[in-house]
Parts: sequence; structure tokens; C-alpha cells
Amino acid sequence: MNVIDPVGLVYKAIGSDEPFYRLVEHFYAGVEKDPILRPLYPEDLAPGKEHLALFLIQRTGGRQTYSEQRGHPRMRQRHMPFKIGRKERDAWITSMDAALDAVPEFAPHAQTMREFFDSFATFMINQPE
Repeated sequence: MNVIDPVGLVYKAIGSDEPFYRLVEHFYAGVEKDPILRPLYPEDLAPGKEHLALFLIQRTGGRQTYSEQRGHPRMRQRHMPFKIGRKERDAWITSMDAALDAVPEFAPHAQTMREFFDSFATFMINQPE
């Protein structure tokens, strides 16, 4: 039985990298203003922006540059050094939701992406309530 991954079809529908980079810029603009999220990130946000954009491009069916440059994503392992609880998860979702709303190319895929981000952010929680 073939299972269709709707997240893996988003890149083809959007058709280019540029909206993903704009999504990431909007997301990080929220991070910079958020008192819960900002302390989790390094002073220089540029490498994280690039990594997130490449990850999202890859995860949504685009080129595999993220894995070519950084190996298997192993996102939970990569995020273990950071204390991520429910409030950090919720702040992350708030920033990503606002970013999705700011990039019109994602409008037809907003529900798919929100479901992905919701489960992804929940998976990153590594601190008890």
C-alpha cells in the first residue's frame, strides 16, 4: 500500500526555494522578539536560518542539500542540548504560524504545514511539564 506524504508534495506545488527562505526570515523575526525563544538561539542567527530553510526544502520534497551538507537530520538529537518544554514548543508554533500567514505561497498548504509543525514541535519537547 502506498501512503502519500502530503508534506513531501509541498515543494513541488510551491516550485522554488525563495518562499521557504521568506518563511524562515519571518519565523526568525518572531524568534528575535520572543522572550521565551530568543535565549535558546545563538547570537548569530544566520547559520540557523540557512539550516532551517534547507531542512524545510528537503522535508517538503525539494533538493536534498540539507542532508548532503549536514547528514541525516536527526532533529530531536540536534535539539537535545536545548531545554524545550511546552511553553517553548508553543512559542515556536506561534512564531511559525505567523510566518506561514506572512508568505502567500504557503496559503494552499497552510493546514498541511501546520499539522507537520505541530507534531514536529511536540516531538522536540525534551523537558517534563
